[in-house]
Amino acid sequence: MNKSELIDAIAKDAGITKVAAKAALESFIGNVTSTLKKKDGKVSLVGFGTFSVAERAARQGINPATKKPIKIAAKKVAKFKAGADLSNAVSGAKKK
Repeated sequence: MNKSELIDAIAKDAGITKVAAKAALESFIGNVTSTLKKKDGKVSLVGFGTFSVAERAARQGINPATKKPIKIAAKKVAKFKAGADLSNAVSGAKKK
């Protein structure tokens, strides 16, 4: 499913226009992004999952074309950990 298909599904399920669904989705994405940019930013949606930021340390890598070592800089990356309800739905497990 891509963004356009998600907007269509949200509009249909919520009984709203595609314009309103697009605005809601973009608001959600914008708010998650701005929260993750903050120090110790984290967004938890109970049952669905948690968006957070992880720091990757600098490390040594290898250029596959030349086989020479290269330095890979440290950076922050977005991370998502699925909640119990989502994990169970995906795996097909029954809810207790």
